[in-house]
Amino acid sequence: MAETAGRVLPVYLVADESVSMTPVVGELNAGLQSLHDALLREPLAAAKVRFSIIGFSEDVIVHSALSDLRNETSLPQLSVRAGTAYGVAFSLLIDRIPADVRALKREGFAVHRPAVFFLSDGQPTDPGQWEPVYAELTDRERTPTAPNIIACGIGEARAETILHVATRPEFAFVATPGVEVGFAIAEFCTALTRSVIRSGQAVGGDTAELVVERPDSFRMAVDVV
Repeated sequence: MAETAGRVLPVYLVADESVSMTPVVGELNAGLQSLHDALLREPLAAAKVRFSIIGFSEDVIVHSALSDLRNETSLPQLSVRAGTAYGVAFSLLIDRIPADVRALKREGFAVHRPAVFFLSDGQPTDPGQWEPVYAELTDRERTPTAPNIIACGIGEARAETILHVATRPEFAFVATPGVEVGFAIAEFCTALTRSVIRSGQAVGGDTAELVVERPDSFRMAVDVV
């Protein structure tokens, strides 16, 4: 058997870019820059992670394809548009994740099950449409590379919806009532950074596992429903 180039963890940030995110998109962009800076300070962990940024509204934009952030000088800026259609994001992932995993394997990597960090500040504007697409994405028989999905809700996002999006109850979080949305965004980005670095460290060690940190000022969605 050919020797692999090592194990890597594909991580996708799927972020809501609806108009309601306008007041806080700056905080989100700043948080992503902080994540990049933190990974550059942790090169051993960063070497085990491949990162992609995807934004969704009524459509979906791949702001950055899956890449080694050690090779990036900066991250793209998210913006805002109308709509909050969950389905377009999940539909894109159905095609993109398997293609990315195949590409990594061609490079000689062993690939850990991908992780999707999903952030939304509102209810989906495509009810009844996104659920079948989500079901296909997360069905490991239909989609062998089905990702683990960590879902975080802020603003008007409902706990029951976030719980539905997360692939495990312990992966679903909602901001505590009364927490200012911009502050919640900052806490989300901090937890995302810690999760990515700790997961990269785990993948590089003996325990190839996904590490998920609950953002401060967030609650488990299962405790709210």
